[in-house]
Amino acid sequence: VQLQASGGGLVQAGGSLRLSCAASGRTFSDYVMGWFRQAPGKEREFVATISRGGGRTHHADSVKGRFTISRDNAKKTVYLQMNSLKPEDTAVYYCAAFATPYVSRWSIDLGRYEYWGQGTLVTVSS
Repeated sequence: VQLQASGGGLVQAGGSLRLSCAASGRTFSDYVMGWFRQAPGKEREFVATISRGGGRTHHADSVKGRFTISRDNAKKTVYLQMNSLKPEDTAVYYCAAFATPYVSRWSIDLGRYEYWGQGTLVTVSS
């Protein structure tokens, strides 16, 4: 599966952005999807994950209550709605995927994901 992330940009603190990740190739609904981010000089970290059907999600504590992951399997797209953005949210955001036969599966483990998008830059100014 090929992944293409978009929607990043420059926003003031307190603002909102919605990231999208469009997939092409194999059956999108076979894949767990995740969002990760990497700030300058830091390691890539988990942000959010969603199960194949969208029924189960998990968000990092640092974004819980502000970010929401969702997916539209008909459009082969996963989203990350980001509200109340903070300067510390500044990073390159990556979408990622791995295939699983389990409909309720999700994962925060970066190493579990097999496919990665190219990343989209989010910059939050104070």
